[in-house]
Amino acid sequence: MEATGTDEVEKIKSKFMSAWHNMKYSWVLKTKTYFSRNSPVFLLGKCYHFKTDGMYSGELSTDGSNFDKINTEISGNVEEFRKDFISRIWLTYREEFPQIKGSALTTDCGWGCTLRTGQMLLAQGLMLHFLGRAWVWPDALDIDNSDSESWTAHTVKKLTASFEASLTAEREPKILSNHRAGTVKRNYDDNEKRNEVYHRKIISWFGDSPLTAFGLHQLIEYGKKSGKIAGDWYGPAVVAHILRKAVEEARDPELHGVTVYVAQDCTVYSSDVIDRQCSFMDSGKADTKAVIILVPVRLGGERTNMDYLEFVKGILSLEYCVGIIGGKPKQSYYFAGFQDDSLIYMDPHYCQSFVDVSIKDFPLESFHCPSPKKMSFKKMDPSCTIGFYCRTVQDFEKASEEITKMLKSSSKEKYPLFTFVKGHSRDYDFASSPLHEENNLFSEDEKKRLKRISTEEFVLL
Repeated sequence: MEATGTDEVEKIKSKFMSAWHNMKYSWVLKTKTYFSRNSPVFLLGKCYHFKTDGMYSGELSTDGSNFDKINTEISGNVEEFRKDFISRIWLTYREEFPQIKGSALTTDCGWGCTLRTGQMLLAQGLMLHFLGRAWVWPDALDIDNSDSESWTAHTVKKLTASFEASLTAEREPKILSNHRAGTVKRNYDDNEKRNEVYHRKIISWFGDSPLTAFGLHQLIEYGKKSGKIAGDWYGPAVVAHILRKAVEEARDPELHGVTVYVAQDCTVYSSDVIDRQCSFMDSGKADTKAVIILVPVRLGGERTNMDYLEFVKGILSLEYCVGIIGGKPKQSYYFAGFQDDSLIYMDPHYCQSFVDVSIKDFPLESFHCPSPKKMSFKKMDPSCTIGFYCRTVQDFEKASEEITKMLKSSSKEKYPLFTFVKGHSRDYDFASSPLHEENNLFSEDEKKRLKRISTEEFVLL
């Protein structure tokens, strides 16, 4: 009886913690974000202008609440921006997912934010690969950011429901979702059907289940090879290496046409990248792999150096940029754009319920963020990882030339943030990481590098 009583106490404690996490991480979507009408807005290489010759002046809210004050031209452009932003895949804290191997954890609230921002960056790379940058989700604007029930009211309701469920020994609290029951059924043409299949498939690869390719469970398993366990804090550079291993080990044939390269000590070795693009291809195929290049960097010492602002803005202006894993001290964000000196980001610090992506037609709404957030560049933590996508070797060569020019123009008399060099890393007395290792996913060289990186990076909560 005593053991049973202890189990019940643990269950009640677990439900209270789950409800508390929802309360703690629910404020992220509460406040509106305003954009100036006088400056262009960039989102992963796309530029949006809200300015017009009309009489209205001031700021625009991207939730549509002040569309009545502005003319149709601006309103249309704001809606195009909203549709583009909402179409990006949003991956946040989740709760009540299958227990993580080797732990009692069923949520990543409080520690998994950098893994989530890394997932978002990889998801954008896969969207470029399978859908292209011009794709937008047809149902994007059906997500309502101003439901009659606020996000906070929903959280309070969930807190109460969790408490009641714990007292009545119910397995799941019974509450109404603040998401719409479902989007309106549309008639898709063949191309739209194909795109929607890939949209849903990409999201399914990031589901919080042990068997999904890029789900939290798998990423944590790869992180163990660098000394990380579930519940630890992960830095942007460590996550970059974990993502590389996850893509390498992915078994879905659809993913065999993509590889990930992580820069070594702020250096991208061109021949190593091209080798990755041309490696392990079937002899009958002439095509090479697409590559997602991840570059862990520091934008300053203890604080971000404002001299790097123009370079970061330039990077986010490129359509082949897949975003930045970064944040501010103690919080990780996925940076996807900017306006003036403010960065536009998606925030993973919102706790949502587990979604089983293995079921047919699983709900998509919680994987798309209804509202962008902005943050001043000067508040950014200097540790971050920048990502690019190149479909072909020619695309990589063009990107390396373009980014090198950008680096030179932004570096002034300082050393550039990172460099592209000809040849292989081994030509410069660096041990090149093997593409496949049977018993150990991280080489000794990588382990030393990751250990050094992990001591330099900020702590994430």
